Amino acid sequence: MLRYYPVVRYTFLCTSCYSRVTLKMEQPNTESNTNVMNGEEEHFNTFLSLHSAALQSSRIPSLYWKSLYYKLINEVYDAGEVFGVMQVEQDDEDEEGKKAYPSVEIRCKVVVTRGTGMQASDPTSIFLVDHAWTYRVESSRQQLEQIPGLLPRMASLMGVDFHGEAPDPDVVELVLKQMWKYNQTYQLAQGSAEEKVPVWYIMDEFGSQVQHSDQPSCCMAPFFYTQGQLAYTVLWPLADLQEGEEVTRDYAYGESNPLVRRCRLLPWVPADLEGVSTLTPEPSDIYYETISQENKEILPLDIQPHTVPKDKVLKVFTEMGQVLNNLHHPRFTFTETEEEADILWTFSHIRDYRKLSEERPHVMTNQFPCETVVTVKDCVSAVSRRVRGGQGAEWLPETFNLQTELPQFVRHYQQRQGRGEDNHWICKPWNLARGLDTHITNNLDYIIRQRESTPKVVCKYLEDPVLFEREEVGMVKFDIRYMLLLRSVQPLRLYSYNVFWLRFANRPFSLDHFDDYQKHFTVMNYAEGVQLKQVHYDEFIPMFEKQYPQYPWKAVEREVFTAFAELFQAASSRPPTVSVPTPPPGPSGCRPRVMGSISAGFNN
Repeated sequence: MLRYYPVVRYTFLCTSCYSRVTLKMEQPNTESNTNVMNGEEEHFNTFLSLHSAALQSSRIPSLYWKSLYYKLINEVYDAGEVFGVMQVEQDDEDEEGKKAYPSVEIRCKVVVTRGTGMQASDPTSIFLVDHAWTYRVESSRQQLEQIPGLLPRMASLMGVDFHGEAPDPDVVELVLKQMWKYNQTYQLAQGSAEEKVPVWYIMDEFGSQVQHSDQPSCCMAPFFYTQGQLAYTVLWPLADLQEGEEVTRDYAYGESNPLVRRCRLLPWVPADLEGVSTLTPEPSDIYYETISQENKEILPLDIQPHTVPKDKVLKVFTEMGQVLNNLHHPRFTFTETEEEADILWTFSHIRDYRKLSEERPHVMTNQFPCETVVTVKDCVSAVSRRVRGGQGAEWLPETFNLQTELPQFVRHYQQRQGRGEDNHWICKPWNLARGLDTHITNNLDYIIRQRESTPKVVCKYLEDPVLFEREEVGMVKFDIRYMLLLRSVQPLRLYSYNVFWLRFANRPFSLDHFDDYQKHFTVMNYAEGVQLKQVHYDEFIPMFEKQYPQYPWKAVEREVFTAFAELFQAASSRPPTVSVPTPPPGPSGCRPRVMGSISAGFNN
């Protein structure tokens, strides 16, 4: 049975989650709207100068740009004049529909309702779609529980039964699970690391009901209107549509690999990947070479070693506060001129090692060429597969690269599910730290959708970690952070500072509420308004041995150091670009010293 519901605009105010009040207004004749008035051409050109890159990257045809500009500056929401949402009652035998929408008995779709249809050649055939809810994942539960009207609206939009006014914890959990069938994402190109964490949003009742098709009739893309500081989704046709024809889009737009496409569509189109291998050998050399090319690194020349006189005072160029505030040895002095420095200790990446080795062979640096093989998570995962003769490292949980190993991961997940094994995973960005944009879940839809934001690896979450008893809290997660100094590669000379740092969660561990940062994460020194538990390393050791008398700390630490050594041995075992290259001996421009840190956690 089909039921027609017109597109309705209504008020929904939610300043804390970026939503805005928008009322459906009577609009002037759209044919005259497309002619930008005299005197506004300059404003339109300004709009293009700010947005042309976004328009082109979203592949919005230039035919629609003026109409889009007009609708943005005048907040014209005219989709209701062209489209309507229809409800389709599912028959019992429609198993596919039931699987794709497990909590929904009535399925919706969007159709053209205007008698004249919609023509792709009409420059006004571009439409603004509002966003009902915009948020970052870590705040989603709190917003559903606290913002008036948000939970019932999301429950209604997703077909989740909702009764009463007070937020029902079970309904909150269902919405948090179902939202990964509706979520879209974008991220800001500028700002701090925290500000550039991907934003997720759910379109309004109209946009959220545009269904998937492998042969879509329309395209939809997020668009951030800089001058208004507002985000929309933009819809435009790929072909002419007659009255009654359905508006569809491709949920895996741009994905040409058939197997990866099946995986990306799993949140809506169930599929069994039986026959797909779960093996993940180390990537070919091309993978590392591509990374090196993207980093624009040029390897140094093989030069004669340079000997530094023992009585020379070395000039250090750095912008790092920790170095400036703590380097007091008389053999070092600071310089603000990079060209006269003997030591470069910088935040910014060195790209042209060749030029440095040619022009300033005596300079020492705090970076190695190709060091990404031990500093970026996808490379660490790949390099660890060299350990134990190619069997892989025992110290790294099962890890998959969501960009290149999605089918293997999905198949592995399905196998574990079939065996009734724990299936909690943690998704981590390749190149972020401090828990930013990190997600813990056993929801396969959630994990698959992470591929649409920042590149990530997915690691098996330790469901039974070694815990530490905090008297005032209980049994909490903890990890240990070691400072390492890489002095040379061949021979491998790796040092660990004998003072390690301890980091603790603030709430007792349990396998639930994975969005509770203080339960599942340990980095508290960057978060506002949370307790930072500090225990000195020499106090921690007897406390640990009292709680775990069968595990002497020296034996535990030996295993940790063995893992560090295996990682760096593997990372330096191959030619340059696929490993940290071997520099010539002596303190030269190809003879860096790198200091970094590694965190270690323990599993029972």
